[in-house]
Order: sequence, then structure tokens, then C-alpha cells
Amino acid sequence: MAVILSLESSSGICSVALHHDGNLLALAEVHLEQAHAARLAVLIDQVLKFAGIDVKTVAAVAVSSGPGSYTGLRIGTSTGKGLCFALGIPLISVGTLDLLAQQVLPLNVNRWHLCPMIDARRMEVYCSLYDAQGKRLLPVEAKVIDAASFEQDLAKHPLLFFGNGAGKCKDVIRHSNAFFVDNVHAGAAALGVIGSKKYHSGDFVDVLSFEPFYLKEFKAKTAVNLIPGNPNKSEC
Repeated sequence: MAVILSLESSSGICSVALHHDGNLLALAEVHLEQAHAARLAVLIDQVLKFAGIDVKTVAAVAVSSGPGSYTGLRIGTSTGKGLCFALGIPLISVGTLDLLAQQVLPLNVNRWHLCPMIDARRMEVYCSLYDAQGKRLLPVEAKVIDAASFEQDLAKHPLLFFGNGAGKCKDVIRHSNAFFVDNVHAGAAALGVIGSKKYHSGDFVDVLSFEPFYLKEFKAKTAVNLIPGNPNKSEC
């Protein structure tokens, strides 16, 4: 019995799932920004209790490896690694864009190429291109979107754009071969399906050295001092 615990924390949605050999046993999600630190452990406990699974029987933990939210990825990774250390089980990682592409495959009835997008603020997205079977064609990149984005690819074949970064690109990418799917987010339900396949093929990452794929360096925001002459206080 290979039970996989999946933790998806790369976006504003905190998602946890349990799968047995690829079959979904339990799923819990919180659609609330910045809820990962407070809710991830609670969701893990909820899915285990709902499925009647003792955590000691979990065979592996699967996590989304990024890119995405710096904070979310750190929390998901540290929680997954902690469970793997405590239980002596392997860690599985799945790229967030790969996960998004696999989720959309059942919707891709026209067999178009795929472009998952993760919001990277302003008009920048993390993205890549995939063929109709979900095979990645290009490296993951941080891309500033303008009217000329993907022109060469769109001239060859239709592209399906989706993910939490795609909505803001609708009014910019206006090519006749550009199509958009709304409300697609990375989820632990699909993560567990991929994680189960990786488990059976022995595709694990090193628990000690694994780090999320942030793609860009984290830059902390500088606090703004709103009270003249006092660098330690600000007004609300």
C-alpha cells in the first residue's frame, strides 16, 4: 500500500491530498492568501483523519518545487522535509508549471500547445511551453509580457494560456491563436497523481539538500517610514 501525502503551497491556495497508488483518498484546500503557515499542518491532520490513515503508514511526501510564492514554497518544502526526516521516507518534487500543464491535459481537446503562467507581479510571469502531451519544450523562465510575446510560437500553432498569471495577459496577447482558460490553479489532487507515478519509478530527491526552484532571488520589501524624523515608526 503506497500512500502518498501531497503538499501544494506554491500559490495563494494551500492544498493537501492523500493518494493510494494514484487514487485520491482525501483532499483539503484553503483559498486564502498567506494561510500556509497557519493552515498547512491543520490540513495534513484533517486529510489523515478523514482517510483513516496513520501518518506512520505514509510511503512518501510529494511537494511542488516551484517556481511560485517564496513563502509558500519554503513552508511546503520545510514541512515535507520534516515529515520525511521524522518518518524515514522519500521526498518527491514536482515542478509547479509541469503540474499545471498536466492538470490541463484533460481539457485540451483540440490538442493545442500549452503555456502555464504563474504570476510574478506587474506584467511578469513564470512560464514555459509544452506540447499537447504535456512534454516541456522550453526551460522555465521569468518573462515580461508584451504584445510581441510568443509571436513566433503563435504563428505556428494555437497556444492555450492558463494559471494565475494568465488573466492579466489577456488584454496584451491578442493573437488569433491565443486562447485562455480561467480558474486553473496548482492543486494537491493532481500533484499526488504525478507523485504516485514518481514513487513507483523511484524518482526521489535528496531530503537533506533539496531546495525549491525559486527562479529569481528573493527581495525583501523595504519598510516605508511615514513619520518624519522617526525611522522606527510608521503611521497606519
